[in-house]
Amino acid sequence: MPQQLLNNFTSYIQRQQLFDPSQKILLAVSGGVDSVVMAWLFKLAGYHVAIAHCNFQLRGEESVRDENFVKSLAAQLEIPFFHTRFETLEYTSTQHISIQVAARELRYNWLETVRIKEGCHYIATAHHMQDSVETALMNFAKGTGISGLHGILPKQDKIIRPLLFAEKDTLIAYAAWKNISFVEDSSNVTDKYTRNFFRHQIIPKFQEITPAAVKNMAATTDRIKEAEYLYLEAVERKKKQLLIQQQDNWLIPVRKLAKTIPLGTIAWEIFKTFGCSVAQTQQVLALLDSESGRYVETSSHRIIRNRNWLLITPLTAIAAPLQVIDKEQQHIHFAGGQLQIKAAPRDHTAIPTASHIAWLDAAQVTFPLILRKWKQGDYFYPLGMPKKKKISRLLIDQKLSLPEKEQVWVLESGKRIIWVLGIRIDDRTKITPNTQTVVQFEWKKD
Repeated sequence: MPQQLLNNFTSYIQRQQLFDPSQKILLAVSGGVDSVVMAWLFKLAGYHVAIAHCNFQLRGEESVRDENFVKSLAAQLEIPFFHTRFETLEYTSTQHISIQVAARELRYNWLETVRIKEGCHYIATAHHMQDSVETALMNFAKGTGISGLHGILPKQDKIIRPLLFAEKDTLIAYAAWKNISFVEDSSNVTDKYTRNFFRHQIIPKFQEITPAAVKNMAATTDRIKEAEYLYLEAVERKKKQLLIQQQDNWLIPVRKLAKTIPLGTIAWEIFKTFGCSVAQTQQVLALLDSESGRYVETSSHRIIRNRNWLLITPLTAIAAPLQVIDKEQQHIHFAGGQLQIKAAPRDHTAIPTASHIAWLDAAQVTFPLILRKWKQGDYFYPLGMPKKKKISRLLIDQKLSLPEKEQVWVLESGKRIIWVLGIRIDDRTKITPNTQTVVQFEWKKD
């Protein structure tokens, strides 16, 4: 009943612990019936509020009408009023995004700025029960998994939705009962937007079969919301059993993952964290039966079958540049760490054995040197071998994973590779009985 709406409103806020009555709330008011009724409810309940309105300048005079209406509403309710106008179409063009996405970004970024500046604790939006059901149905159609089926949450960070308990018809009835004026957005009539199609075409069909469909579906989303807590706890336990972190990389044992039940669900929850889409999750699962070296590349990571493991490694955003090293330089910082260079007389008793140190015959080292990542086609003469060898083959022999191969650096002198850092020097630059002076290179990873 509309006359019970105010009591239900304050009860819902208390039950959901949306905010403390002493806190100031910024109300996002468009001028439509939902947000206008919300503003009246906040005023009648005696909460400390301010009103914010965004003019997206997409509907000409109608947008100006809405702005003026909300300004008058704020004056009528004696509530502080803040407003802004956006060049939405220009933003859409420069950011290469849809109008809906542009409006959402502009709106929430501005609201957050006002919230902070005006000392408000939360931003309240007027999403109601049908909005939540529409969201759950759209997510169900898109295949977002259980996290998308709980509909709109009452509280997320600094956003609260105090009308989720109310049906749209109840808000309209309350406005009529209280003789509350509001404006209509003409864009809500068209079905070209996905939400409007669900609102005007899909949900009415459900209601033809089951008049209480919206209430029933809202109750189901509430149960899903509670079930999600248990679900996420179970998922976290599985993640801890499967995921092993090594700096920026992650390892998953293939056999252990293959035996996991339910495999598809756990795989989706793990790999979506690494930019995996629903379709790519199936490709990742195919790696469980593939040979070593196969991989799936997501928007942010590469997932590689590496012998008995799935190796998850972030994509390198920018290729590492080469560095030119002059003879005077002794300390070089580069993407792979630090390189220290010094010359010294040959010491027959102190030949280094550590892989991160290379002693080369100074007579065979010509400056300037080039420090760079290795590339396909590179070759050199590994120490102790009379024949040249491709570095790609050397790295295979070293049993390096794909991400490890991508982090291999080489030092070049006179267009020939003299050291594969941390792995092998070139035989032609080794110390011999005739060596008089040694150049020492010491590599330290950051």
